[in-house]
Amino acid sequence: MKLVILCTTGLMAGLFYAYSCSVNPGLGRLSDAGYLSAMQSINITAVRAPLMLAMFGTALVSVVLIVFAVRGWGQSFAIPLLLGSVLYLLGSIVTTMVFHVPMNDALAALDPTAASSAQPWADYLSRWSAGNQIRWIVPLAASVSYGWALLR
Repeated sequence: MKLVILCTTGLMAGLFYAYSCSVNPGLGRLSDAGYLSAMQSINITAVRAPLMLAMFGTALVSVVLIVFAVRGWGQSFAIPLLLGSVLYLLGSIVTTMVFHVPMNDALAALDPTAASSAQPWADYLSRWSAGNQIRWIVPLAASVSYGWALLR
């Protein structure tokens, strides 16, 4: 189970990293209306089984591993296992649900061609991108922590 969680947290970190280093900059080459429309489409497409299973399946395993770490408290693997689980849950799940989902819901209501969408779009883009940095850095740290636990 430790190896699976190591891989899935790395997978999620890589997904969000790809947004930061290639998807967002690539979409940024489009017009604002094109970029906004593309993000609306991505947000709809993302809420499907492949991403949801990876993201929330990893969360479920993280919760199980928290219990495992607490039960094994005092063992050499307990602290890195607990740390990795908490980092993943905070960095991926909490950040997504509390920060990104409400922003994506507000974005869904915008008309990409309306002049009134320009300022909300600019605000969205800078805030969403900054928050996305957390979504890849923290799960990457979780993956490192799980690797540390695996070596114990």
